[in-house]
Amino acid sequence: MTDSPEPTTPNQLTLREAAPPPQEPAAPEQVDEPEQVEEHLPEPIRLDPADLATHLARLSNVFNNPAEDNELDPLEDLDDELPQPARPGGAGFILLKHGRARERELARLVRWVDDILLPNYGREISTPVPWCPWWPQHPEAVARLHALWAAWRQHIARDAGPSGPAIWHRDFLDHTMAQLRSAMGPFAACMTHPHRPAHRLLPPPPNTNTDDPGVPNAEA
Repeated sequence: MTDSPEPTTPNQLTLREAAPPPQEPAAPEQVDEPEQVEEHLPEPIRLDPADLATHLARLSNVFNNPAEDNELDPLEDLDDELPQPARPGGAGFILLKHGRARERELARLVRWVDDILLPNYGREISTPVPWCPWWPQHPEAVARLHALWAAWRQHIARDAGPSGPAIWHRDFLDHTMAQLRSAMGPFAACMTHPHRPAHRLLPPPPNTNTDDPGVPNAEA
């Protein structure tokens, strides 16, 4: 005897009819490539040749004569009072300056000599220890005193440490003053008495001669 199938209840028919049919997997979406946008470049700048030549001439004048476009300003006096380290490589050495730049640097040096150096280290004038109030006319004195001033600014700066001034006295001041005020120094023909002003520039040696010393120069 064959078993008859079980009758389907109304609830089972409702669940089968309500179940959604299986769906096929969705195809991957296509990503549109970005549109090529043309960049809008600015129009080229066109300069008038005459204006360009004028600007180039002004720039050339500034670089060739920087002192002419830099007048003294009130901040310079304040800057002079503060210790400034010497620029690397001796870029600010006075013998490398010319024109107004040299005049301005010499004026600062004169003020330092009169306000700092001479009141504190200017010993009495005598025959073995001469001096010259017209020292700015002595090239050697200008060079030595300017180097001494640059070293002074460097060694009184904060980063020089507590021994900075002592090093300046030992390594720079003593040697410079001994050379300048020696009886064989640049002031040898100048003041040897405090009440007898005198000034004379000693002639330098002749220029280098590359001729054979055994053959006299016909033009000499």
